[in-house]
Amino acid sequence: MMRLISIILLCVLLVFGYSDRALAQNKPTPEQLQQLDTLAQKAIKATNTGDFATAETYWTEIIEQFPDNPAAVSNRGNARISQNKLIEAVSDFNKAIELAPTATDPYLNRGTALEGLGKWDEAIADYNKILSLDPKDAMAYNNRGNAEAGLGNWEKAISDYRTAADLAPNFAFARANYAIALYQNSQTDEAIRNMRNIVRKYPNFADMRAALTAAYWEQGKRGEAESNWVAAVGLDKRYKDLDWVVKVRRWPSKMVAALEKFQKLQ
Repeated sequence: MMRLISIILLCVLLVFGYSDRALAQNKPTPEQLQQLDTLAQKAIKATNTGDFATAETYWTEIIEQFPDNPAAVSNRGNARISQNKLIEAVSDFNKAIELAPTATDPYLNRGTALEGLGKWDEAIADYNKILSLDPKDAMAYNNRGNAEAGLGNWEKAISDYRTAADLAPNFAFARANYAIALYQNSQTDEAIRNMRNIVRKYPNFADMRAALTAAYWEQGKRGEAESNWVAAVGLDKRYKDLDWVVKVRRWPSKMVAALEKFQKLQ
């Protein structure tokens, strides 16, 4: 789960990205600001349409003109993560952190890339760094929960997901991760109760519809399982693909096994 640095005006990006020394040495002209603003807007538009390769190209053009801008470097890293260029993304985040060591977003996004590489402990170190800078960062708690889950530390994952959800009550995915972790930890009734509460609040949340499908099927509640499945795949057909559920959504083994049983015996 990446958190893109929000950049609407390039002047904001430039102020964030430069030290006093860099500004003094490389202060952009009005013409450069206009050109870079155009490139940034194009990069954002490409990102919003899912064209991450094009977004990467635009961020690279900005970086070529202003190589000491951590926001541009970090955003290129985000574009690279979205293309599964994880090693290149880590390199970008390393540079962004070198340039802006107290900014939390590059640590968060580097942690995401490290998770993709299976480097769970290194990812946790990045999330711990964020929490040392901002102890109430809900995304850092959620992502640390993901990394703890990758290590099979389910009690720690459950604690982090719960904290993330408490800090940000509308952070639906933290609540979903909490419910799924409970299920993996054999706290089935509590997991289902949480799933139902999430669906009650967010009826179009495909992830929890699919999770309820699997959990209800295991309990022999075929009608409830079928109705939630119709809703889940109507909202997001990717849940039909178990490989995607395992590798991208990263459901844990018990939840995946339950969904696989449903799909095979449906």
